[in-house]
Formats: sequence, C-alpha cells, structure tokens
Amino acid sequence: MRTISVPLILIDLQDDGFHLLVEIVVFGKTILAVVDTGASRSVFDKTFVTTHVDGLEQTDETHATTLFTTSSTLQATIPNLKLGKLILNDYEAVCLDLEAVNQAYEGLGHPPISAIIGGDLLLRYQATINYKKLKITFSSESGIFC
Repeated sequence: MRTISVPLILIDLQDDGFHLLVEIVVFGKTILAVVDTGASRSVFDKTFVTTHVDGLEQTDETHATTLFTTSSTLQATIPNLKLGKLILNDYEAVCLDLEAVNQAYEGLGHPPISAIIGGDLLLRYQATINYKKLKITFSSESGIFC
C-alpha cells in the first residue's frame, strides 16, 4: 500500500473553531479546499468549474450536504485532480455555489476556497489527519501516485 502526505493549513474562525485547508490542483490551477470530515461528498465551486467546463449537468442527486450548505447540485467531470502526489482522473464532481462561504472567509481575512474535500475521497483513500504535524495522509492500493 502506498501513502502520501500533504500539508494542511489551519485557519482560525475567531472564537468559532477552525478549518483545515489543503492545496489541490484542478484544471492546472492550484486552489484551496476545506477538508470536511462531515461532508458526504467532495464538492467544487460552481463558478470556478463553469470557467473550465462547458455545460454543467443537473444531477439526479437532489442534495449534497456539507458543513456549509445543503442545496441542489450540478455535476461535471474533472479530467485531472491532484491531492499532493495522488492523481485522480475523470473525477465526477458535484458542484455547488460556495459564494456565501467565501464571503464569510473574506470577512475573517482568509483566502477563498474553490472546493471541499469530503467523505467520498477521505474514505476511499483512507485519509488520516495529523493535527500536530498539520498533514493529511492518503493511502491506496489502486490510486495513481506520481
């Protein structure tokens, strides 16, 4: 089994807890994503994805629940998603409007996010979060590692 570790960024939500962010690469761009262990699926910001994909499709799934929102969803295929050295090809992404999240982040002086890494990827790649070292480790027997 192969493993890779990716650095995490801890942001303070000013007396209301904290979030963990991770840098990922999507459409050749490095973006920030929240690591959300309570989200059933990973999601991507609809506005970000529409700048790279023509025609998002309405999904049969009517809702995607994350720490931030429950709303109707759109779906797009992301040809290449990189989490550190873990590469996912043709990832079927759920897309939501993350504008409200980014407005809240901006109000707290934090950078915007374009994605939320949720339970689908965390479970599939047996993610382990090390809060002391601020690292997330992914393991896989079948994942593509570069």
